[in-house]
Formats: sequence, C-alpha cells, structure tokens
Amino acid sequence: MPIRQLPEDLINRIAAGEVVERPSSVVKELVENSIDAGARRITITTANGGMDLIRIADDGHGMDRDDLLLSVERHATSKLSADDLDDIRTLGFRGEALASIGSVARLSVASRTAEADSGLVLVVDNGRRSGPMPQAMNRGTVIEVKDLFAQVPARRKFLKSARSETAAITDVVKRLAMANPAVHFVLEGSDRTASNWPAVTGEGALGGRLGQVMGADFVENAVTLATARHGIVVAGMAGLPTYTRANSLSQFYFVNGRSVRDKVLVGAVRAAFADYVFRDRFPVVALYLAIDPAEMDVNVHPAKAELRFRDQGAVRGAVIKAIGTALASAGFKASSSVAEDILGAFTAPEMAEPSAPAPVAPATSADQPQRFDWQPDRGPLNLDRHPGQLAGFTAPSARVEAFEPAAEPVDFPLGTARAQMFDNYIIAQNGDGLLLVDQHAAHERLVYERFKAQLASGPVVSQAQLIPVIVELPEEDCARLEEAAPELEKFGLYLDRFGPRAIAVRETPALLGNPDISGLVRDLADGLAEWDSTAALTARMEAIIGRMACHGSVRSGRRLRVDEMNALLRDMEATPHSGQCIHGRPTYVELKKGDIERLFGRSR
Repeated sequence: MPIRQLPEDLINRIAAGEVVERPSSVVKELVENSIDAGARRITITTANGGMDLIRIADDGHGMDRDDLLLSVERHATSKLSADDLDDIRTLGFRGEALASIGSVARLSVASRTAEADSGLVLVVDNGRRSGPMPQAMNRGTVIEVKDLFAQVPARRKFLKSARSETAAITDVVKRLAMANPAVHFVLEGSDRTASNWPAVTGEGALGGRLGQVMGADFVENAVTLATARHGIVVAGMAGLPTYTRANSLSQFYFVNGRSVRDKVLVGAVRAAFADYVFRDRFPVVALYLAIDPAEMDVNVHPAKAELRFRDQGAVRGAVIKAIGTALASAGFKASSSVAEDILGAFTAPEMAEPSAPAPVAPATSADQPQRFDWQPDRGPLNLDRHPGQLAGFTAPSARVEAFEPAAEPVDFPLGTARAQMFDNYIIAQNGDGLLLVDQHAAHERLVYERFKAQLASGPVVSQAQLIPVIVELPEEDCARLEEAAPELEKFGLYLDRFGPRAIAVRETPALLGNPDISGLVRDLADGLAEWDSTAALTARMEAIIGRMACHGSVRSGRRLRVDEMNALLRDMEATPHSGQCIHGRPTYVELKKGDIERLFGRSR
C-alpha cells in the first residue's frame, strides 16, 4: 500500500485519542487553559458525567479575534517562549486541546478581552468550523463541549458509567483546586452535588485549601513540609503516621503547579514513612515540589500526567528529608482520629427494668485491689540508664493498679500517671483530659529511636554475658546466623557457632538491658531466612533494630511503679515519633474532658 497524507479531520481525531481520553481529560485541559489565562474564578458545569455537557467559564484575560481563530488550530499555543521545550512554565503548552476536542464533539468557544466592546463566539462541530460571531458577555472565556464522542461511537462505548465519569471529573478538579489555592473553583451540574472552594490567600493559604478539599481533620492531623535541598523546594502537608488510609488514593503530588503521577515521588513517600506506618496502610500526603523546569521533562505523556526527573536521586532525597524533618518536629503527637475511633467503640448500657438484686458473695482477698510491692532486692527501673531492664515477676491479669495521686502538677503534655490497667496500659491525666498509654508499644519506640541514634554515630555499644547464652536452632538457621555474624556485630550482637545446631551469644546491645536473647536470635534467624541474603542486612537496618527493640522493651504484663510510669511519659515527650510504635500502631490515646462528658451525656 503506497504512503499517503492523512486528511486533516482524521489527524485531529488521532490527536484527540491521545489528549481526550474521557470527559475528565477535557475538563483538565480546559481548566488548565483558564488558569494559564490568569483566571481567579472558574466554574465547571457538567451533565451526564460530562458526556452531554461540559461548560467551563472563567474571568481570565480572554482572547481577541485573531487568538480565537488560532485557538482551535493544531499546534497553536501562547504558552511557549522562544520555542524552548526545556523551559515550560505553564500548564498547557501542546496547542492540541481545542482542536482535538472540536474534532470529536460540538465545541463552542466564547471569549472577550477587557478592551473589547463585546465578546466573540466560535463553533466547531465535529471538525466543521463556523464564526466567529459577536456575543454579549463579561470579560473572560466560556467554553462548552456537548455530545462528546457522539459521532465516534467506537470511542463512546468505552466510556464508563455516568457516575464513574462524574467521579473522575471531581477528582481532576480537586487536584487542580489543590494546586491553585488563589483561584475560586465552583463545580456544579445536574449530575452532582455542587462543590464550592473559595479562593484562599496569604499565610496559611495552602492549609486552608487542603482543608476545603481534603477535610479539616487532615489539616488537624498533619505536619507542614517546608524544606529546600539541592535546588528543590518541597512544601505541602503530610498526615501523621497514625493517620492513614487503606489505599493510596489520598496521596497527591504536584510539581511546579502540575498534578502528576510519578514513581520517584511515590517511592520517596513510601520510604519516608516506612519506619512508622503499619503494613498495608498508606500515609495521606499533599506534596508540592518546585524545581527548575530544565531539570525535568513534562513532555513524556500526551496528557502531561507523567514526567521524568533528570536527577531522580536528588528529588528522592529532598522528599525524604522534608517528610522526616516534619515528622520529627511533631514529636510524640498522635492522630486525633484514634481517639474518635475509641469513642465510637463505647456504647452506653441499655436501660432495663429494675430487678431483685442478686446475692452478693462475700469478698475474698483475691478480689481486693492489691498495691504493687516492688521487690527491694531488684531495685527500681531507671528508664534513662537502662531502657528495657525491668525485673521479672508473676502478676494477675485484668485489673487496674491504682495508687495515691502524685504530688507533681499535671501540666505535662502526656500528663501524670494515675494508674496501671491490665498490667500494660498506663492511665495518665493532664490538664485537658485522660490518656491511655500502651507501655510496651511506647517503650519499643523509645528503644528503637535510641538504637538508631547510636548506630548513626558508630557501632552499637554492647554488654558481655557472664555466661554465653546457648540457643538451639535448626542447622540451616545456624548457618545463616554464622554468615551474618560480622554484620550483626555493628548492631552490638556478638555470636558464634556452637556445634551444628546451636548458637552461642556472647554480647548483646547494652541499651536492650536484659532482653529475651533466645527469642531475639530466633526472630533474627527468621528474618534472614525471609530476606534470603546476608548482603541485604545493611539495607534491612530498620527491620533488624526493630526486631531488637521489640525484644528489649518493657513487656506487656509487667507492673511499673509510679515513678517508672512517669519516666516513660517524659521520655515519650522528648522522643520524636513516639506517638506510634515501630509497627505503625498508636502508642497512646487521648480523650479530652469534653469527650468523656459526651460519653455520659453531660455535653451541651
């Protein structure tokens, strides 16, 4: 078959297939044009998921007759200076959007500049142009797209339901609104509930817009990002590690004002939260990057949804640094949504008709609350000097250990300890309410952070065992541990092979106190079997010290004295990330006085 030149209408339809994938693609292209035109108010109206009608009205600069005629031509744009594709500072620059849309729909473009006496309207009906004609209107541009793909049934049948297309449009407009807080967005139509996001400016504008779009609870449970590294500015907000979702749909990425999908950014966020978020949970982030346009390529994807960074390592490092710094500044703060979940779990007792009281059995000594008597020969626990070093004893379960209120004030952020419940949960009180602290989870995080700090400054300090501890293991596990022994010494763990099916542990990390050595060695052996490579030990540093911290922390079922509980609370206040354990679960729950009163129906 000989080569031939394709007709213009077919060329436009092919281009439309790249740019106009679905109604939301049309909305994205047109709203981006409005933003580039300096609009401060944009109204988006849709019907039937955008398949019947998409109407974009803005108060931007508008177009005169010559610009209006050129706007529907292919490869005509006002967005490029000096034809430099390495210096793109606008959202739309391809110059194909209106021409492509007009080839597969009924397109009407009406526009007026501030200097013009009236506006002009140009109509393109599936490639056939008419106009421009005079039209009365205010300054700005109004674009209507009707019957999208009506004359291209092969394309229309691949669209999803009206509800799905409506949701896709909402998502696109949300992202555009998040990227442009100074613009007033209105999203309305017969197929949706109207959304109105007024413009926000000045200090706190970004947080205000994110609160409008993502909800006030996100802003209340997020930290602010604001760093510059290697010429890359990282801004935005990141949810606390205890404020997560079951999927990644609440992660938003913007580069130079453009909403994007990028593997480097997704991977950087995952790495930044890997130390804090529970498995199978996803952090909530709105990440904004400002970078020299010459350092990236936004022309990778026809819809400009993907990009490519010249220095991916620098971008990744900047994002990880920004999130890490912000989370560290949050200290022990935990998500307020945890308390809301707890409140939702409480139920008031059902009111019943009074009945004859049941006979009460005489109390026995086992039923009476017992104060904890510390064994004097063991001495108190000093959490600062020997974290995790707690005397062992047998304790009954399921009871509250109460004591006389402490004399010190309760104006600490995490309050003052008042009781211990179920030998694992510390009840504390501050000036605003009540706190319930998981002693094991909290101390696990404290030990973990100390471990990381020691490891960053050199090998972890170890303490020798008076008699080496012998741990019996399968032969293959012994072989893995023997091979990994030189690497494990960096973590303060010294061990040797002791026969074909045993390991001798000579030294353990000093900050673990008296850990469960057998359990620790078995846990590490399981990890080595899972990772299947001793060379991966350095890369698995967080996992290794996480396993060690778990075995060296205050265990559940151990009763603490009041001074020990308060020491744990003060350590939490001084330690970053202590609001969640190393597995991503919260270490404490705070119930405000108003929350407690609400449980008893006392709130007004």
